[in-house]
Amino acid sequence: MSTRWYPIYQKGNPQLRVFLPNFWMKLVRPYEKQQPNIVHFHCSMEMTKYDIKNYLEKIYNVPVVDVRTKIALGKFKKEIVKGYITKDEDVKVAYVTLPKTHKFEFPNIFEEKKSSEDDAKALEETKKTFKKFLEKNKDRTDVPSWFSI
Repeated sequence: MSTRWYPIYQKGNPQLRVFLPNFWMKLVRPYEKQQPNIVHFHCSMEMTKYDIKNYLEKIYNVPVVDVRTKIALGKFKKEIVKGYITKDEDVKVAYVTLPKTHKFEFPNIFEEKKSSEDDAKALEETKKTFKKFLEKNKDRTDVPSWFSI
């Protein structure tokens, strides 16, 4: 499905037509703990189960066993001061089941720091240089005595 319309005939008949779908899918971290072969997606409302299966198999070469979808309603919000109600957009959630031999692990984009030793070294070095700075500047005459640390 596409809303991009291309003319059938162009002068000189160049066959440069690219048909792009308006479908989109977003990988989502599941709320509850799931089996390792189930993957969650948010997708466009126009996609059917068959569209989702074909999209993943043809474009990304992912073997799909089963697709289940549901429509999650958006939240209602009431603006207290202005007195009107707004609603977030509804979202179609797709639960894609992969074969049992495939396991999906959600990627860890933001890795935690594991270099606490490096941080401790840097902190000690900073303390030493600050003490040297204080020792070097404690006898300055151009700084008022009340300004000392």
